[in-house]
Amino acid sequence: MTTFNRRDTIKIAAAAVATTVSFRPSGASPAPRLKFGMIGINHGHIYSQSDAVLRGRGGELTKFHAVEDDLAAEFQRRYPNAERVGDERAMLKDSKIKLVISAAIPVDRAPIGIRVMKHGKDFMADKPGIITFDQLAEVKHVQAETKRIYSITYSERFGNRATIKASELVTAGAIGDVVQTIGLGPHLKRAHTRPEWFWDPRKYGGILCDIGAHQMDQFLHFTGSTRAEVVSAQVGNFHNQDHPGFQDFGDAMVRGNGGTGYIRIDWFTPAGLGVWGDGRLTILGSDGYIELRKYIDVAGRNGGDHLFLVDLKKTRHIDCSSVELPYGPQIVDDVLNRTETAMSQDHCFLATELALKAQANATRADRLSATR
Repeated sequence: MTTFNRRDTIKIAAAAVATTVSFRPSGASPAPRLKFGMIGINHGHIYSQSDAVLRGRGGELTKFHAVEDDLAAEFQRRYPNAERVGDERAMLKDSKIKLVISAAIPVDRAPIGIRVMKHGKDFMADKPGIITFDQLAEVKHVQAETKRIYSITYSERFGNRATIKASELVTAGAIGDVVQTIGLGPHLKRAHTRPEWFWDPRKYGGILCDIGAHQMDQFLHFTGSTRAEVVSAQVGNFHNQDHPGFQDFGDAMVRGNGGTGYIRIDWFTPAGLGVWGDGRLTILGSDGYIELRKYIDVAGRNGGDHLFLVDLKKTRHIDCSSVELPYGPQIVDDVLNRTETAMSQDHCFLATELALKAQANATRADRLSATR
């Protein structure tokens, strides 16, 4: 694609994250507790990942590796104290680095994570952190063998203040027992900014594997499910025939031992919305429900992080823009203390497994032809 500019892609994605979450640590910087490195800058989520660890009560980014000079230059402008290394082995063999993060091309993330764990370090991948069943099996084997952390940053939960507030409310019993989640993940495509791998499901895993991983994570988290199955799933390419293998729509129904869920994801967000997607989550409980408008309130309230709570007494809107994001401090603590406060390893893998199963079993949802 001759119009593609990788630097534009990174800036767009980074700006999209910044519309909801400020990852910059405030106040005096604490003494570094953990040195970490980075391999792969192919998605703008690398900035929110980096800043989450920096915000984690003393994370220090010391080295990074990227083969693309333009992406590396942009990254180093943001983090001037980080040393660019020409070979990832310089990082993997550095005993001072305890954690490696990555937003490489999705198909490369699991292999990077496997190498990281085999070198005795913990790993944090952007989602999708794993895009095939073979990758999942190998990652699970190496993780069990090495006892290292393989964390996937499900940022629609970890990086969204309204979702964190919803977790607090659900835990406190604000809506009774959770019955179902409905997760909607529309995205703005911006085709002219996208790299070639964006259009190839062999590189990104397919729409349910990719964006759907967010929704599977939220379904498991809010229903408290530790076992789950995919009831049905479908994917389609409705409006991108110039890229026949691309999927611009997907949905799925899931059920677990804690509740049920429905997800719908697509690449049809209109440019007029003003943000990269009107991400929504509805959590239905026995005594009420919560609806999140994560990135924009189409009714006109400023900013993102909007939560609407309807319970047995009243209806109210909660501005969640000042809610703290715990993922960064928790993952740093987990690396140092060998705990699972940010997310259990079982949960991490189960969310990915559900996304992979939905993708693998999905029927085609393209329009019926006139001759059928």
